[in-house]
Amino acid sequence: MNVYLHPLSRFLVALIFIMSGVGKLFGFSQTAGMMAGVGFPAPSLFLVGAIFIEIVGGTLLMVGYKTRWASLALIVFVIPATLIFHAANLTDPTQGQQQMIQVLKNLAILGALVKFAADGAGAYALDNLIAANEAARINRLTYVTHR
Repeated sequence: MNVYLHPLSRFLVALIFIMSGVGKLFGFSQTAGMMAGVGFPAPSLFLVGAIFIEIVGGTLLMVGYKTRWASLALIVFVIPATLIFHAANLTDPTQGQQQMIQVLKNLAILGALVKFAADGAGAYALDNLIAANEAARINRLTYVTHR
């Protein structure tokens, strides 16, 4: 049973990033305008980077390829996003409660990403398939050279 939880957990965490990136892509001008509204420099440039990190990083996490690196990239993305767009608005009387929920959600996501960065993808991941193929290739080379 445990073995099925690895791909499920990767899928659930990755889905947040992929859907967010796709949402930003289709709502590019609105998102860039919101970023400009909070004083973000070069919002369109940073938005392209955010979309790339979310979609590519989320996809890599989902399939379990370069999982540790994808997790680290997503961590580096989530921390400033949380601070700039959510934590900065915690004292706003109209948005404070909602922003606290967003901060706590992002902290939970960071916890999952730290776990993936520390432990890797787990079962049913491309990382494992590639490692097994590489080990088999090395074994074949060792067998051929020692014959």
